[in-house]
Amino acid sequence: MIDELLEYNRAFVEKKGYEKYLTNKYPDKKIAIVTCMDTRLVELIPAALGLKNGDVKMIKNAGGTITHPFGSVMRSLLVGIYELGVEEVMIIGHTDCGAQHMDSKVMLQHIKEHGVTDEQLEMMQYCNVDLHSWLSGFDNVEQSVRGSVHLVKHHPLVPKDIVVRGFIIDSQTGKLTEFENID
Repeated sequence: MIDELLEYNRAFVEKKGYEKYLTNKYPDKKIAIVTCMDTRLVELIPAALGLKNGDVKMIKNAGGTITHPFGSVMRSLLVGIYELGVEEVMIIGHTDCGAQHMDSKVMLQHIKEHGVTDEQLEMMQYCNVDLHSWLSGFDNVEQSVRGSVHLVKHHPLVPKDIVVRGFIIDSQTGKLTEFENID
C-alpha cells in the first residue's frame, strides 16, 4: 500500500496538485483542535466546521485525549499558543470511538501475539511505564473530553486568556454538541 501512495505522490507533485493547498504555518483562524485519529473524522471534521487547509492546527491521537500534562499533545498545544498564534482550543471527542472501553489486557495479548516478549514488557515496567494505564481507553467520551478541557484550562503554562471548549461530534452526521460549564 505504501508503494501505491508513493506512486500517487509522484504524480501529484508532477501535476502540481499541491498548489491549491499552499498556505503558511500560522493558523488563519487561530484555533487548535485536539481530536481523534478515527478515519471517519479525516474529512468529516473539516467539512462539518467549514475548514480549509491553513485554517487550524489539528492534533490527533487515539481517543482525542490529553492523557499527560507534559505529553506530546500538550506540547503541541503550547507550541501552537506561543509560537503560532493559537488563541482558542477545541477538544472534540466523537461518538462510537474505538478508544472507548479499550481493554489493556486485550491489547497486551495482541502485542504478545505479534512477538513482543514478556522480557520486553517487563523492561517497560522497569522504566516505570504502567502499561495497563497507558494502553487503556476511557469509559465515557463526555468525561474524557471534560477531563482534557480541564487539564488545558488549568495547565500552569497555558495563559488564562486562551479559550478552551469541549465538544462531541457525531461520527456519522458531523453534528457538534458542546459541553457547558467545564471548569
